[in-house]
Amino acid sequence: MDLKQIHELIKIVNKSNIGEISIEDKDGKVTIKQKEEPVINVAAPQHQVYTTAPAPAAAPAPAVSAAPAPAAAPAKADNYITIKSPMIGTFYRRPSPDKPIFAEIGTEVAPGKVVCIIEAMKLFNEIESEISGTIVKILVDDASPVEYDQPLFLVEPA
Repeated sequence: MDLKQIHELIKIVNKSNIGEISIEDKDGKVTIKQKEEPVINVAAPQHQVYTTAPAPAAAPAPAVSAAPAPAAAPAKADNYITIKSPMIGTFYRRPSPDKPIFAEIGTEVAPGKVVCIIEAMKLFNEIESEISGTIVKILVDDASPVEYDQPLFLVEPA
């Protein structure tokens, strides 16, 4: 088995829920395993950072005149659909520093349209939208670590 075939196997394992795969041929045996422990270690600090972000937003809420405006926004947010991260890695909004951003606020998305890239184990995975609509909020900063199932975008369905 050559190095290119091994890289393809790694990509397949990363994009799926397979925990381990072993392949044996006349040249030898290759076993690829996904590690579960680093997933847990990375997720814990990320939750702390994610839960810290809403706290400053709650600080202005006690102002009496500002309270009605935030109350109206969450009611509208109930109609939004969330695009979530399918894996742990680093979130990028563009394919490379000199290329345009995949999706901005107001960008129309459709199933199959690439909205971002997540780098995991030196592999760049294009994340595609599974829904049609308009991006109304980007929930993650560029080049930030993300965890599995973390919300990335809010989309108003078309």
